[in-house]
Amino acid sequence: MFTNTSPQQFMINFEYLEHNLNPLRLSYLTAKPFPHLIIDQFCDEDKLIKAYNSIPELHNKSRDYAFANNKFEKSNYKILGPELQELYEDLSSERFNKILSYITSKSIFVDPKNHGGGLHQGKKNSFLDMHLDFNYHPIQNNWYRELNLLLYLNKDWKKEYKGELKIKDLRTGEEAELDVPFNRFIIQQCAPYTLHGYDLTNFPEGHFRTSIATYAYQNHICQIEKIRTTDWFPKEDASFLKKQFAKNYNLLVKTKNKLFGSGTAKNQ
Repeated sequence: MFTNTSPQQFMINFEYLEHNLNPLRLSYLTAKPFPHLIIDQFCDEDKLIKAYNSIPELHNKSRDYAFANNKFEKSNYKILGPELQELYEDLSSERFNKILSYITSKSIFVDPKNHGGGLHQGKKNSFLDMHLDFNYHPIQNNWYRELNLLLYLNKDWKKEYKGELKIKDLRTGEEAELDVPFNRFIIQQCAPYTLHGYDLTNFPEGHFRTSIATYAYQNHICQIEKIRTTDWFPKEDASFLKKQFAKNYNLLVKTKNKLFGSGTAKNQ
């Protein structure tokens, strides 16, 4: 885990990241159960507080169906205020792409339109079942999803609020829980075995589990995996119907996309 304490002019502290590229890379590549990286004080604190204060209560429910509860989203969050616009621009900048590429030892770039990403808000009793993300971009078919980039905006977060990011390696069963306090940035590898989600939250009334999700890709000259949408892994005590829904989710989504188009492709 890395904590930034240096002054900065941008929303993202680029200078801190660039001065610590080697230890950041080592931490990411050697993390368990699979590559990930935690960076605290990722953004200028004052600017991020202003950004946080510009976020209203959201009312657009996510399309995670039975696999999430009380989870809301806004894809085009940059219109909410100048600080969020600045954050969006920093995250999609070439400067940040170079940092991500060095840390991961791959040629990585952030989707400039952030399809499927955005501002996420979990209200009372929110949860998100463990899942694998879609692997190829919904429009650019050779863009392979390499990273989830998660910035947490949970002011005064406490352990009793719950909502930690749970990660699990599907190959080995090894797992970890990562705390989600304000101004923490988590870089998480995406692969066919990188399960993640969060359990039922216990935030106080009027407080929400809040994060901004951005996705980074690598351009492939050919597809190395069969295209999939999200794969869901409900808990063992989930209902029979929910387990069957998860089992057939990819087929159902592919059928829906053929008839009506991809919702993820439209979410920008």
